[in-house]
Amino acid sequence: MPRTLVTGAAGFTGRYVVEELAALGHEVHAIVHHASDGPIDGVREVYEADLTNLDAVSGAVAAVRPDHVIHLAAIAFVAHGDIDQMYRTNVVGTRQLLEALAQADARPASVVVASSANIYGNAREGQLDEDLPAAPANDYGVSKVASEYVASLYASRLPIAITRPFNYTGRGQSDSFLIPKIVSHVRRGADVIELGNIDVARDFSDVRTVADAYARLLTTPAAIGETFNICSGRPVTLKEVIDLAAQISGRRMDVRVNPAFVRANEVRTLSGSAAKLERTIGPLKDISLEDTLRWMIEG
Repeated sequence: MPRTLVTGAAGFTGRYVVEELAALGHEVHAIVHHASDGPIDGVREVYEADLTNLDAVSGAVAAVRPDHVIHLAAIAFVAHGDIDQMYRTNVVGTRQLLEALAQADARPASVVVASSANIYGNAREGQLDEDLPAAPANDYGVSKVASEYVASLYASRLPIAITRPFNYTGRGQSDSFLIPKIVSHVRRGADVIELGNIDVARDFSDVRTVADAYARLLTTPAAIGETFNICSGRPVTLKEVIDLAAQISGRRMDVRVNPAFVRANEVRTLSGSAAKLERTIGPLKDISLEDTLRWMIEG
């Protein structure tokens, strides 16, 4: 039974990744920032550690002696108000985890580091692949580019694969994200919702697809040393999302455009290519956006 360490296991993505790994027979251990957040289904042992504290992280790594590692812990909300915390968590936290793994007596067979499609920025139309250079447009994107460079420093010492997930959603995601906001309004029977430009198209995946991809990358030797988009490749406008939600719920809201939510020079269509990922691990779990929305609205 492989022993797998997951950072950020108590977060939105982490809980689905843990569930997927446990179903595949992994003995899952977790590093979390606050163990008081409660138990995590599927986790054998939870270790509380601030990822920026090398001694604390090294202690957890030494206790687990992981065969595999998935590094998900991050400040993931673009508009997070504490920029210092964002950079410390996303950059220094990544560095300290990788240093702890590199110093360990028994090094893991694979380490998957979660970056973000935010590294591509906002100035490109169409379908983006991994060969495009980084052009981050906000601090979150910059912190993720920096975390990738940190990972590159350890590439000769650790078997690392990097992922760049595009937008994804599912049950349990914070209402500060767009689709959960729409779902929350629908579930409580709101008559009005304020949004930005609803004609922009984005690439949305289901969190269960993303969790499945992470789990398969862990045990795919060809993934080591590579970077992968995780995405559907299907751009969907926010208007289409709202229409699907209305179709599923039988309720239609009045959509009002709030100028405060409209970004200047917003890219009209943005989606990713998952071709490289699927060549490496096989076809992604195909869950339609309609099925995802139904799961969220009716759950």
